[in-house]
Amino acid sequence: MNFVEQCNLIFAQAVEDYHGTDNVDAPIHNPYNPSTIEHDLYLKNWIDTVQWHLEDIIRDPQINPTDALALKRRIDRSNQDRTDLVERIDSYFWEQYHAITPKQEARINTESPAWAIDRLSILHVKLWHMQEQVDRTDVSQEQHDKCVAKMAVLREQLVDMTMSISQLLADYADGTRIMKVYRQMKMYNDPTLNPVLYGKK
Repeated sequence: MNFVEQCNLIFAQAVEDYHGTDNVDAPIHNPYNPSTIEHDLYLKNWIDTVQWHLEDIIRDPQINPTDALALKRRIDRSNQDRTDLVERIDSYFWEQYHAITPKQEARINTESPAWAIDRLSILHVKLWHMQEQVDRTDVSQEQHDKCVAKMAVLREQLVDMTMSISQLLADYADGTRIMKVYRQMKMYNDPTLNPVLYGKK
């Protein structure tokens, strides 16, 4: 089993574990050792799954405005946690590949490996929830058929992403891609860089 196939198993496990309670406030019971990449991958998908549900909740047209603001703040914190974790996963890849001497014709990828893994994690969340829609019995045949078609696309995307990320990691390993990581320089959460925040001092 290669690394990306292992990611798929962990992501599928995490999203299924979350739905054992289906509660955004449920405590996470990460089964992996905290010092391992498996632990970070499980946590990554848990964050993505919780945030998926937070995004559903905040779209309730009857939501109390005060509750909506608190929820928006929680989503903002979740996004920052997600970004921080992606960068931690990129540090893992950096340790794996940065010392490899690139070949003369080596190319640079448009995104770091952890951001590709981020998209793979979110795809697993989409797959779980689209299957939920496919299994509904309270919808029209037309809606059911649309969901079945969308599910087929998501499954194809899973195959393609698994292959493409595996190929990317193989390219890093043999020097045909140059390992580079650009840290996210988000300014709106930084009180020294967001004018709304530092302007209030």
